[in-house]
Amino acid sequence: MPVVQAVAVVPVTPDVAFAVSQTTGAVRYRWDPFVREQHLLDGAARPAKGVRTFTRSRHGLTMVSEYVSYNPPTNVGMHMVRGPWFFEMMGGGWRFAPAEQPGHTVATWRYNFRTRPALLRPIADRIGVWLLGRDIRRRIEGFARGCQDPAVLAAVGTPANP
Repeated sequence: MPVVQAVAVVPVTPDVAFAVSQTTGAVRYRWDPFVREQHLLDGAARPAKGVRTFTRSRHGLTMVSEYVSYNPPTNVGMHMVRGPWFFEMMGGGWRFAPAEQPGHTVATWRYNFRTRPALLRPIADRIGVWLLGRDIRRRIEGFARGCQDPAVLAAVGTPANP
């Protein structure tokens, strides 16, 4: 099963990094170049294990995903409930760990997926690795910028570093 991953060291603590990763609405759209629309489903007020999320990507594709883990400030995991026809399965996880430099965090984002139809999988998986790899790198770069953006930090209750 193909896996794509991106890592960044951000100048905030793991709890702040985690909070930035879970922002929604205008704050999320400020830093996340992948998401064009995203909201929680079923009347959920906040993310938690079992909560479903609707996402529309910058490509116009939509997905309903479900949190399979939600453990602030260390990790969050999701899997696709419904999404683009070419994914047989899709999952992802984000991890946040203290970096060697105090006050910094190593953020690791990982996706795994399986394409369909099986006959095209050898080619489709390569395309998926390329496309999702590009998107996850752009996304974590946006996340790193968000972790330094005064408006994003204020939204999660943390002032920007002087």
